Amino acid sequence: MRDEPLRIEDLGIHNDTHTLRLIGPLTISTLYEFQSIVRTSAGSMVLEFTQVPYVDSAGVGALVGAYVRHNKDGHTLTLAGVNERVRNILKGTRVEQFFTYAESLPQLA
Repeated sequence: MRDEPLRIEDLGIHNDTHTLRLIGPLTISTLYEFQSIVRTSAGSMVLEFTQVPYVDSAGVGALVGAYVRHNKDGHTLTLAGVNERVRNILKGTRVEQFFTYAESLPQLA
């Protein structure tokens, strides 16, 4: 599972919110494209996580980096559809409070 690739689908920008769907684990071997996209994105961001089975410590660091990047400009980072395993990793590393959570991807009307 940890060696699976990470696919990132760009679902576009709507109302100043960039939405990405992540498919696969966010780990040290898969996070470079994620970091690159986050660094170039402005506004708030929603990360759709329903198909992310696992996040390692490097992935947690990348998420915190994304939070810092967006929060410094007064924007939010929302994690949608986070499974219990990933949520427990975020709790265990004491970064859970940085993020806004949604049960599912908000409708892009």
